[in-house]
Amino acid sequence: MLHKNSRTPVTVAYGDGIGPEIMEATLRILDGAGARLDFERIEIGESVYKRGVSNGIEPASWESLRRTKVFLKAPITTPQGGGFKSLNVTVRKTLGMYANVRPCASLYPYVETKHPNMDIVIVRENEEDVYGGIEHRQTNQVAQCLKLISRPGSKRIIRYAFEYARANKRKKVTCFTKDNIMKITDGLFHRTFTEIAGEYPEIEHEHWIVDIGAAKMADTPEAFDVIVMPNLYGDVLSDVAAQITGSVGLAGSANIGDHCSMFEAIHGSAPRRAGQNLANPSGLLHGAILMLVHIGQAEVAEQVHNAWLRTMEDGIHTYDVFHEGASKEKVGTREFADAVIQRLGSKPVHLKPAEYDKEAQMNLAIRPAGKPPMKLRAGVDVFIDRRDGNPDQIAAVMTQFNVPGTKLTTISNRGTKVWPNGNPDTYWSDHWCCRFESDGELFTAGHIMKLLQAAEAAGFDVIKTEGLYTFNGERGYSLAQGE
Repeated sequence: MLHKNSRTPVTVAYGDGIGPEIMEATLRILDGAGARLDFERIEIGESVYKRGVSNGIEPASWESLRRTKVFLKAPITTPQGGGFKSLNVTVRKTLGMYANVRPCASLYPYVETKHPNMDIVIVRENEEDVYGGIEHRQTNQVAQCLKLISRPGSKRIIRYAFEYARANKRKKVTCFTKDNIMKITDGLFHRTFTEIAGEYPEIEHEHWIVDIGAAKMADTPEAFDVIVMPNLYGDVLSDVAAQITGSVGLAGSANIGDHCSMFEAIHGSAPRRAGQNLANPSGLLHGAILMLVHIGQAEVAEQVHNAWLRTMEDGIHTYDVFHEGASKEKVGTREFADAVIQRLGSKPVHLKPAEYDKEAQMNLAIRPAGKPPMKLRAGVDVFIDRRDGNPDQIAAVMTQFNVPGTKLTTISNRGTKVWPNGNPDTYWSDHWCCRFESDGELFTAGHIMKLLQAAEAAGFDVIKTEGLYTFNGERGYSLAQGE
Protein backbone atom coordinates (compact mmCIF):
# COMPACT_ATOMS: atom_id res chain seq x y z
CA MET A 1 0.00 0.00 0.00
CA LEU A 2 1.13 3.53 -0.76
CA HIS A 3 1.28 6.94 0.95
CA LYS A 4 -0.67 5.82 4.03
CA ASN A 5 -0.30 8.91 6.21
CA SER A 6 -0.08 11.79 3.74
CA ARG A 7 -1.78 13.26 0.71
CA THR A 8 -1.35 11.02 -2.29
CA PRO A 9 -0.64 12.38 -5.77
CA VAL A 10 -3.00 10.87 -8.35
CA THR A 11 -2.95 11.25 -12.12
CA VAL A 12 -6.49 11.88 -13.39
CA ALA A 13 -7.86 11.65 -16.94
CA TYR A 14 -11.39 12.89 -17.60
CA GLY A 15 -11.68 10.87 -20.81
CA ASP A 16 -14.29 11.17 -23.55
CA GLY A 17 -18.05 10.93 -23.93
CA ILE A 18 -19.61 10.68 -20.46
CA GLY A 19 -16.12 10.59 -18.92
CA PRO A 20 -15.89 14.25 -17.80
CA GLU A 21 -19.33 14.10 -16.14
CA ILE A 22 -18.76 10.92 -14.16
CA MET A 23 -15.23 12.00 -13.22
CA GLU A 24 -16.51 15.33 -11.89
CA ALA A 25 -19.17 13.51 -9.85
CA THR A 26 -16.65 11.00 -8.51
CA LEU A 27 -14.12 13.64 -7.47
CA ARG A 28 -16.81 15.64 -5.67
CA ILE A 29 -17.73 12.55 -3.65
CA LEU A 30 -14.09 11.84 -2.80
CA ASP A 31 -13.59 15.42 -1.72
CA GLY A 32 -16.73 15.30 0.43
CA ALA A 33 -15.44 12.16 2.12
CA GLY A 34 -12.14 13.84 3.00
CA ALA A 35 -9.91 11.76 0.73
CA ARG A 36 -6.31 12.94 1.02
CA LEU A 37 -5.49 13.36 -2.68
CA ASP A 38 -3.60 15.77 -4.92
CA PHE A 39 -4.62 15.53 -8.58
CA GLU A 40 -2.51 15.89 -11.73
CA ARG A 41 -4.79 16.10 -14.76
CA ILE A 42 -3.67 14.69 -18.11
CA GLU A 43 -5.33 14.53 -21.51
CA ILE A 44 -5.78 11.13 -23.17
CA GLY A 45 -8.07 9.48 -25.67
CA GLU A 46 -9.89 10.78 -28.72
CA SER A 47 -8.37 14.25 -28.90
CA VAL A 48 -4.86 12.80 -28.59
CA TYR A 49 -5.55 10.11 -31.18
CA LYS A 50 -6.72 12.84 -33.56
CA ARG A 51 -3.41 14.67 -33.11
CA GLY A 52 -1.73 11.65 -34.68
CA VAL A 53 -0.65 9.82 -31.51
CA SER A 54 -1.54 6.22 -32.34
CA ASN A 55 -1.81 4.99 -28.74
CA GLY A 56 -3.83 7.95 -27.42
CA ILE A 57 -1.36 9.14 -24.77
CA GLU A 58 1.46 11.69 -25.04
CA PRO A 59 4.98 11.57 -23.50
CA ALA A 60 4.21 14.15 -20.80
CA SER A 61 1.36 11.99 -19.56
CA TRP A 62 3.71 9.02 -19.17
CA GLU A 63 5.90 11.23 -17.00
CA SER A 64 2.95 12.01 -14.72
CA LEU A 65 2.05 8.32 -14.38
CA ARG A 66 5.62 7.35 -13.51
CA ARG A 67 5.73 10.13 -10.93
CA THR A 68 2.39 9.56 -9.16
CA LYS A 69 2.16 5.78 -9.74
CA VAL A 70 -1.65 6.02 -9.36
CA PHE A 71 -4.03 6.60 -12.28
CA LEU A 72 -7.78 7.29 -12.01
CA LYS A 73 -9.10 7.10 -15.56
CA ALA A 74 -12.50 7.82 -17.07
CA PRO A 75 -13.59 5.93 -20.22
CA ILE A 76 -12.19 7.04 -23.57
CA THR A 77 -13.27 6.79 -27.20
CA THR A 78 -10.93 5.05 -29.65
CA PRO A 79 -11.51 6.31 -33.21
CA GLN A 80 -12.81 3.74 -35.65
CA GLY A 81 -10.52 2.42 -38.33
CA GLY A 82 -7.11 0.83 -38.36
CA GLY A 83 -3.88 2.11 -36.90
CA PHE A 84 -5.15 2.99 -33.42
CA LYS A 85 -3.87 0.90 -30.49
CA SER A 86 -5.92 0.24 -27.35
CA LEU A 87 -4.93 2.80 -24.73
CA ASN A 88 -5.89 0.48 -21.89
CA VAL A 89 -3.74 -2.37 -23.19
CA THR A 90 -0.87 0.03 -23.89
CA VAL A 91 -0.91 1.49 -20.36
CA ARG A 92 -1.34 -1.90 -18.67
CA LYS A 93 1.51 -3.55 -20.55
CA THR A 94 3.89 -0.57 -20.61
CA LEU A 95 3.62 -0.04 -16.85
CA GLY A 96 3.41 -3.72 -15.91
CA MET A 97 -0.14 -3.73 -14.52
CA TYR A 98 -0.38 -7.49 -14.32
CA ALA A 99 -3.54 -7.92 -12.19
CA ASN A 100 -7.03 -6.82 -13.15
CA VAL A 101 -9.42 -6.98 -10.18
CA ARG A 102 -13.21 -6.67 -10.58
CA PRO A 103 -15.53 -7.14 -7.59
CA CYS A 104 -19.09 -8.05 -8.60
CA ALA A 105 -21.74 -8.01 -5.87
CA SER A 106 -25.50 -7.87 -6.37
CA LEU A 107 -27.69 -5.16 -4.83
CA TYR A 108 -30.92 -7.14 -4.77
CA PRO A 109 -33.70 -6.10 -4.45
CA TYR A 110 -32.65 -2.52 -5.19
CA VAL A 111 -31.16 -3.43 -8.59
CA GLU A 112 -32.82 -6.20 -10.56
CA THR A 113 -30.86 -9.47 -10.79
CA LYS A 114 -31.56 -13.18 -10.89
CA HIS A 115 -28.71 -13.71 -8.40
CA PRO A 116 -29.50 -11.98 -5.09
CA ASN A 117 -26.61 -13.64 -3.20
CA MET A 118 -23.85 -13.04 -5.73
CA ASP A 119 -20.59 -11.64 -4.33
CA ILE A 120 -17.54 -12.66 -6.36
CA VAL A 121 -14.23 -11.11 -7.37
CA ILE A 122 -12.66 -11.79 -10.77
CA VAL A 123 -8.84 -11.63 -10.76
CA ARG A 124 -7.66 -11.58 -14.36
CA GLU A 125 -4.10 -11.87 -15.65
CA ASN A 126 -3.58 -8.62 -17.54
CA GLU A 127 -0.47 -8.83 -19.75
CA GLU A 128 -0.14 -12.22 -21.44
CA ASP A 129 -2.29 -14.76 -23.29
CA VAL A 130 -3.49 -13.66 -26.74
CA TYR A 131 -3.46 -10.04 -25.56
CA GLY A 132 0.19 -9.81 -26.50
CA GLY A 133 -1.37 -8.92 -29.85
CA ILE A 134 1.18 -11.02 -31.74
CA GLU A 135 -0.67 -11.88 -34.94
CA HIS A 136 0.39 -12.82 -38.44
CA ARG A 137 -1.38 -13.54 -41.68
CA GLN A 138 0.63 -16.52 -42.83
CA THR A 139 -1.13 -17.67 -45.98
CA ASN A 140 -4.01 -16.54 -48.15
CA GLN A 141 -6.36 -18.62 -46.01
CA VAL A 142 -4.83 -18.72 -42.53
CA ALA A 143 -3.97 -16.12 -39.85
CA GLN A 144 -2.53 -16.86 -36.43
CA CYS A 145 -2.56 -15.25 -32.99
CA LEU A 146 0.06 -16.41 -30.50
CA LYS A 147 -1.11 -17.38 -27.02
CA LEU A 148 1.71 -16.81 -24.56
CA ILE A 149 1.49 -18.04 -20.96
CA SER A 150 4.60 -17.73 -18.80
CA ARG A 151 5.39 -19.33 -15.48
CA PRO A 152 6.43 -16.00 -13.84
CA GLY A 153 3.28 -14.30 -15.16
CA SER A 154 1.10 -17.13 -13.89
CA LYS A 155 2.77 -17.13 -10.48
CA ARG A 156 2.29 -13.39 -10.03
CA ILE A 157 -1.42 -13.34 -10.82
CA ILE A 158 -2.24 -16.52 -8.91
CA ARG A 159 -0.34 -15.35 -5.84
CA TYR A 160 -2.15 -12.03 -6.10
CA ALA A 161 -5.50 -13.86 -6.08
CA PHE A 162 -4.62 -15.81 -2.91
CA GLU A 163 -3.15 -12.75 -1.18
CA TYR A 164 -6.27 -10.77 -2.10
CA ALA A 165 -8.44 -13.54 -0.68
CA ARG A 166 -6.45 -13.59 2.56
CA ALA A 167 -6.43 -9.79 2.94
CA ASN A 168 -10.17 -9.54 2.26
CA LYS A 169 -11.21 -12.55 4.35
CA ARG A 170 -12.37 -14.53 1.35
CA LYS A 171 -12.63 -18.27 1.81
CA LYS A 172 -12.09 -19.83 -1.64
CA VAL A 173 -10.09 -19.25 -4.82
CA THR A 174 -11.19 -20.93 -8.06
CA CYS A 175 -9.11 -21.25 -11.22
CA PHE A 176 -10.68 -21.42 -14.71
CA THR A 177 -8.64 -22.76 -17.65
CA LYS A 178 -9.10 -24.86 -20.80
CA ASP A 179 -6.23 -27.23 -20.14
CA ASN A 180 -8.10 -30.27 -21.41
CA ILE A 181 -7.37 -28.81 -24.86
CA MET A 182 -4.45 -26.40 -24.38
CA LYS A 183 -2.47 -28.77 -22.19
CA ILE A 184 0.81 -26.84 -22.34
CA THR A 185 -0.26 -23.17 -22.02
CA ASP A 186 -3.38 -23.47 -19.87
CA GLY A 187 -1.82 -26.56 -18.32
CA LEU A 188 1.06 -24.41 -17.06
CA PHE A 189 -1.41 -21.96 -15.50
CA HIS A 190 -3.34 -24.79 -13.80
CA ARG A 191 -0.21 -26.51 -12.47
CA THR A 192 1.08 -23.21 -11.10
CA PHE A 193 -2.27 -22.62 -9.40
CA THR A 194 -2.13 -26.00 -7.69
CA GLU A 195 1.45 -25.38 -6.57
CA ILE A 196 0.77 -21.94 -5.07
CA ALA A 197 -2.51 -23.04 -3.47
CA GLY A 198 -0.45 -25.32 -1.24
CA GLU A 199 1.02 -22.22 0.43
CA TYR A 200 -2.45 -21.10 1.60
CA PRO A 201 -3.91 -24.08 3.47
CA GLU A 202 -6.57 -21.95 5.16
CA ILE A 203 -8.10 -21.00 1.77
CA GLU A 204 -10.12 -23.56 -0.17
CA HIS A 205 -9.09 -23.97 -3.80
CA GLU A 206 -10.60 -25.64 -6.86
CA HIS A 207 -10.24 -25.77 -10.65
CA TRP A 208 -12.93 -25.72 -13.34
CA ILE A 209 -12.69 -26.11 -17.11
CA VAL A 210 -13.66 -22.63 -18.29
CA ASP A 211 -16.69 -23.56 -20.39
CA ILE A 212 -18.57 -25.43 -17.67
CA GLY A 213 -17.17 -23.02 -15.07
CA ALA A 214 -18.62 -20.09 -17.00
CA ALA A 215 -21.96 -21.85 -17.24
CA LYS A 216 -21.90 -22.51 -13.49
CA MET A 217 -20.96 -18.89 -12.75
CA ALA A 218 -23.80 -17.57 -14.91
CA ASP A 219 -26.29 -19.96 -13.29
CA THR A 220 -25.07 -20.19 -9.68
CA PRO A 221 -22.52 -17.43 -9.01
CA GLU A 222 -22.91 -17.84 -5.25
CA ALA A 223 -20.89 -21.07 -5.63
CA PHE A 224 -17.78 -18.92 -6.22
CA ASP A 225 -15.78 -16.41 -4.21
CA VAL A 226 -12.53 -15.32 -5.91
CA ILE A 227 -11.94 -16.56 -9.48
CA VAL A 228 -8.51 -16.28 -11.11
CA MET A 229 -8.11 -16.67 -14.87
CA PRO A 230 -5.78 -16.07 -17.81
CA ASN A 231 -6.36 -12.86 -19.72
CA LEU A 232 -8.93 -13.75 -22.40
CA TYR A 233 -11.26 -15.77 -20.17
CA GLY A 234 -10.99 -13.11 -17.49
CA ASP A 235 -11.85 -10.33 -19.92
CA VAL A 236 -14.99 -12.08 -21.15
CA LEU A 237 -16.23 -13.47 -17.85
CA SER A 238 -15.61 -10.34 -15.77
CA ASP A 239 -18.09 -8.51 -18.01
CA VAL A 240 -20.53 -11.42 -17.74
CA ALA A 241 -20.17 -11.37 -13.96
CA ALA A 242 -20.74 -7.60 -13.81
CA GLN A 243 -23.83 -7.82 -16.00
CA ILE A 244 -25.53 -10.61 -14.07
CA THR A 245 -25.16 -8.64 -10.84
CA GLY A 246 -27.51 -6.12 -12.41
CA SER A 247 -25.49 -3.82 -14.66
CA VAL A 248 -22.03 -3.46 -16.20
CA GLY A 249 -22.47 0.24 -15.44
CA LEU A 250 -22.02 -0.35 -11.70
CA ALA A 251 -18.67 -2.13 -11.82
CA GLY A 252 -15.23 -0.71 -11.18
CA SER A 253 -11.85 -2.16 -12.01
CA ALA A 254 -8.34 -2.06 -10.54
CA ASN A 255 -5.26 -2.71 -12.69
CA ILE A 256 -2.45 -3.44 -10.26
CA GLY A 257 1.28 -3.33 -10.99
CA ASP A 258 4.45 -3.34 -8.93
CA HIS A 259 5.15 0.30 -9.79
CA CYS A 260 1.93 1.88 -11.08
CA SER A 261 -1.77 1.02 -10.83
CA MET A 262 -4.83 2.22 -12.76
CA PHE A 263 -8.44 2.44 -11.57
CA GLU A 264 -11.46 2.85 -13.82
CA ALA A 265 -15.03 1.90 -14.68
CA ILE A 266 -15.37 -1.16 -16.89
CA HIS A 267 -17.90 0.43 -19.25
CA GLY A 268 -17.18 2.57 -22.29
CA SER A 269 -17.47 6.27 -23.01
CA ALA A 270 -21.10 6.14 -24.27
CA PRO A 271 -20.82 9.26 -26.46
CA ARG A 272 -24.57 9.19 -27.20
CA ARG A 273 -25.26 9.96 -23.53
CA ALA A 274 -22.60 12.65 -23.17
CA GLY A 275 -23.50 16.10 -21.89
CA GLN A 276 -27.02 15.15 -20.83
CA ASN A 277 -26.54 14.68 -17.06
CA LEU A 278 -27.73 11.06 -17.45
CA ALA A 279 -24.70 8.85 -16.88
CA ASN A 280 -24.30 6.68 -13.81
CA PRO A 281 -20.98 7.49 -12.08
CA SER A 282 -21.09 4.29 -9.98
CA GLY A 283 -18.56 2.32 -12.06
CA LEU A 284 -15.88 5.00 -11.86
CA LEU A 285 -16.74 5.60 -8.20
CA HIS A 286 -16.10 1.91 -7.53
CA GLY A 287 -12.77 2.21 -9.32
CA ALA A 288 -11.98 5.13 -7.01
CA ILE A 289 -12.96 3.07 -3.95
CA LEU A 290 -10.51 0.37 -5.03
CA MET A 291 -7.90 3.10 -5.48
CA LEU A 292 -8.46 4.42 -1.95
CA VAL A 293 -7.91 0.96 -0.48
CA HIS A 294 -4.77 0.53 -2.59
CA ILE A 295 -3.18 3.79 -1.40
CA GLY A 296 -3.89 3.16 2.26
CA GLN A 297 -7.06 5.23 2.74
CA ALA A 298 -9.33 2.27 3.49
CA GLU A 299 -11.32 4.26 6.05
CA VAL A 300 -12.32 6.75 3.34
CA ALA A 301 -13.07 3.92 0.91
CA GLU A 302 -15.37 2.33 3.47
CA GLN A 303 -17.20 5.61 4.09
CA VAL A 304 -17.73 6.25 0.37
CA HIS A 305 -18.78 2.68 -0.35
CA ASN A 306 -21.35 2.65 2.47
CA ALA A 307 -22.76 6.03 1.43
CA TRP A 308 -23.16 4.67 -2.11
CA LEU A 309 -24.85 1.51 -0.80
CA ARG A 310 -27.25 3.62 1.29
CA THR A 311 -28.05 5.77 -1.76
CA MET A 312 -28.86 2.68 -3.81
CA GLU A 313 -30.87 1.23 -0.93
CA ASP A 314 -32.85 4.48 -0.64
CA GLY A 315 -33.93 4.09 -4.26
CA ILE A 316 -32.03 7.10 -5.61
CA HIS A 317 -31.14 5.73 -9.06
CA THR A 318 -29.95 6.90 -12.45
CA TYR A 319 -31.92 5.94 -15.54
CA ASP A 320 -29.89 2.81 -16.36
CA VAL A 321 -30.89 0.91 -13.20
CA PHE A 322 -34.19 2.66 -12.42
CA HIS A 323 -37.20 0.34 -12.25
CA GLU A 324 -40.61 0.75 -10.73
CA GLY A 325 -40.97 -0.71 -7.26
CA ALA A 326 -37.39 -0.74 -6.03
CA SER A 327 -36.53 2.74 -7.35
CA LYS A 328 -38.01 5.82 -5.75
CA GLU A 329 -36.40 8.72 -7.58
CA LYS A 330 -34.77 8.95 -11.00
CA VAL A 331 -31.85 11.37 -10.88
CA GLY A 332 -29.06 12.62 -13.10
CA THR A 333 -25.31 12.33 -12.70
CA ARG A 334 -24.89 15.44 -10.55
CA GLU A 335 -27.91 14.69 -8.39
CA PHE A 336 -26.74 11.14 -7.77
CA ALA A 337 -23.37 12.45 -6.58
CA ASP A 338 -25.20 14.93 -4.31
CA ALA A 339 -27.22 12.06 -2.82
CA VAL A 340 -24.08 10.04 -2.06
CA ILE A 341 -22.41 13.07 -0.46
CA GLN A 342 -25.49 13.66 1.72
CA ARG A 343 -25.19 10.07 3.01
CA LEU A 344 -21.51 10.14 3.88
CA GLY A 345 -21.24 8.77 7.40
CA SER A 346 -24.31 6.55 6.92
CA LYS A 347 -24.47 2.80 6.37
CA PRO A 348 -27.01 0.68 4.52
CA VAL A 349 -29.81 -0.81 6.60
CA HIS A 350 -30.60 -3.93 4.60
CA LEU A 351 -27.59 -4.45 2.32
CA LYS A 352 -24.37 -5.78 3.80
CA PRO A 353 -22.18 -2.82 4.83
CA ALA A 354 -18.75 -2.49 3.24
CA GLU A 355 -15.86 -3.26 5.58
CA TYR A 356 -12.19 -2.87 4.73
CA ASP A 357 -9.43 -4.13 6.97
CA LYS A 358 -7.33 -1.03 7.68
CA GLU A 359 -4.29 -3.13 8.59
CA ALA A 360 -4.51 -5.78 5.85
CA GLN A 361 -1.25 -6.46 4.01
CA MET A 362 -0.52 -8.43 0.86
CA ASN A 363 2.82 -10.20 0.50
CA LEU A 364 3.49 -10.00 -3.24
CA ALA A 365 7.26 -10.37 -3.06
CA ILE A 366 8.72 -12.52 -5.82
CA ARG A 367 9.82 -15.91 -4.50
CA PRO A 368 12.93 -17.79 -5.72
CA ALA A 369 12.26 -19.53 -9.03
CA GLY A 370 14.21 -22.72 -8.27
CA LYS A 371 16.56 -24.62 -10.56
CA PRO A 372 15.59 -24.36 -14.24
CA PRO A 373 14.91 -27.63 -16.07
CA MET A 374 17.28 -29.08 -18.66
CA LYS A 375 16.15 -27.91 -22.09
CA LEU A 376 17.06 -29.95 -25.18
CA ARG A 377 16.07 -29.43 -28.81
CA ALA A 378 14.14 -32.43 -30.14
CA GLY A 379 13.24 -31.19 -33.62
CA VAL A 380 11.53 -28.46 -35.60
CA ASP A 381 8.12 -27.73 -37.07
CA VAL A 382 8.43 -26.25 -40.57
CA PHE A 383 5.28 -24.43 -41.67
CA ILE A 384 4.68 -24.01 -45.38
CA ASP A 385 2.16 -22.20 -47.56
CA ARG A 386 1.02 -24.56 -50.31
CA ARG A 387 -2.38 -24.36 -51.96
CA ASP A 388 -1.91 -27.16 -54.48
CA GLY A 389 -1.05 -30.76 -53.77
CA ASN A 390 -1.79 -33.10 -50.89
CA PRO A 391 0.04 -34.38 -47.81
CA ASP A 392 1.30 -37.52 -49.55
CA GLN A 393 2.87 -35.43 -52.32
CA ILE A 394 4.46 -33.06 -49.77
CA ALA A 395 5.80 -35.99 -47.77
CA ALA A 396 7.18 -37.68 -50.88
CA VAL A 397 9.40 -34.66 -51.50
CA MET A 398 10.35 -33.96 -47.89
CA THR A 399 11.36 -37.52 -47.09
CA GLN A 400 14.00 -37.10 -49.79
CA PHE A 401 15.63 -34.08 -48.14
CA ASN A 402 18.36 -36.40 -46.88
CA VAL A 403 19.48 -34.32 -43.88
CA PRO A 404 21.32 -36.83 -41.65
CA GLY A 405 20.03 -36.97 -38.07
CA THR A 406 16.49 -35.84 -38.99
CA LYS A 407 13.32 -37.56 -40.09
CA LEU A 408 9.89 -36.31 -41.19
CA THR A 409 7.45 -37.75 -38.62
CA THR A 410 4.15 -35.90 -39.12
CA ILE A 411 2.36 -33.46 -41.39
CA SER A 412 -0.64 -31.63 -39.94
CA ASN A 413 -3.07 -29.07 -41.34
CA ARG A 414 -4.54 -26.54 -38.89
CA GLY A 415 -3.55 -28.84 -36.02
CA THR A 416 -4.97 -32.10 -37.41
CA LYS A 417 -2.70 -34.93 -38.57
CA VAL A 418 -2.98 -35.58 -42.32
CA TRP A 419 0.17 -37.70 -42.82
CA PRO A 420 0.98 -40.52 -42.34
CA ASN A 421 -2.33 -42.38 -42.50
CA GLY A 422 -4.48 -39.27 -42.61
CA ASN A 423 -8.26 -39.39 -42.85
CA PRO A 424 -9.49 -38.56 -46.38
CA ASP A 425 -12.40 -36.57 -44.91
CA THR A 426 -10.13 -34.00 -43.21
CA TYR A 427 -10.37 -30.53 -44.74
CA TRP A 428 -7.09 -29.09 -46.02
CA SER A 429 -6.25 -25.41 -46.09
CA ASP A 430 -3.04 -23.95 -47.55
CA HIS A 431 -1.31 -24.04 -44.13
CA TRP A 432 0.83 -27.13 -43.49
CA CYS A 433 3.01 -28.03 -40.50
CA CYS A 434 5.79 -30.50 -41.32
CA ARG A 435 7.43 -31.95 -38.22
CA PHE A 436 11.05 -33.08 -38.34
CA GLU A 437 12.43 -34.86 -35.27
CA SER A 438 15.78 -36.23 -34.22
CA ASP A 439 16.85 -39.48 -35.82
CA GLY A 440 19.28 -40.81 -33.27
CA GLU A 441 21.39 -37.74 -32.55
CA LEU A 442 21.15 -34.31 -30.93
CA PHE A 443 19.04 -32.00 -33.09
CA THR A 444 21.04 -28.84 -33.79
CA ALA A 445 20.56 -25.44 -35.38
CA GLY A 446 22.66 -26.80 -38.25
CA HIS A 447 19.99 -29.41 -38.94
CA ILE A 448 17.35 -26.66 -39.13
CA MET A 449 19.42 -24.61 -41.57
CA LYS A 450 19.91 -27.62 -43.86
CA LEU A 451 16.20 -28.48 -43.74
CA LEU A 452 15.28 -24.92 -44.68
CA GLN A 453 17.79 -24.94 -47.55
CA ALA A 454 16.36 -28.23 -48.79
CA ALA A 455 12.80 -26.88 -48.52
CA GLU A 456 13.69 -23.78 -50.53
CA ALA A 457 15.46 -25.85 -53.17
CA ALA A 458 12.35 -28.02 -53.48
CA GLY A 459 10.18 -24.93 -54.06
CA PHE A 460 8.35 -24.85 -50.72
CA ASP A 461 7.25 -21.47 -49.32
CA VAL A 462 8.40 -21.68 -45.68
CA ILE A 463 6.40 -19.20 -43.57
CA LYS A 464 7.75 -19.97 -40.10
CA THR A 465 9.52 -22.53 -37.94
CA GLU A 466 8.95 -23.54 -34.33
CA GLY A 467 11.62 -25.30 -32.30
CA LEU A 468 10.58 -28.48 -30.49
CA TYR A 469 12.08 -28.89 -27.03
CA THR A 470 12.02 -31.20 -24.06
CA PHE A 471 12.35 -29.99 -20.47
CA ASN A 472 13.85 -32.53 -18.10
CA GLY A 473 12.83 -35.11 -20.68
CA GLU A 474 9.19 -33.98 -20.80
CA ARG A 475 7.84 -33.02 -24.21
CA GLY A 476 7.29 -29.26 -24.46
CA TYR A 477 5.16 -29.29 -27.61
CA SER A 478 1.75 -30.62 -28.53
CA LEU A 479 0.88 -33.54 -30.77
CA ALA A 480 -1.43 -33.02 -33.72
CA GLN A 481 -5.06 -34.02 -33.38
CA GLY A 482 -5.28 -37.69 -34.30
CA GLU A 483 -1.59 -38.35 -33.66
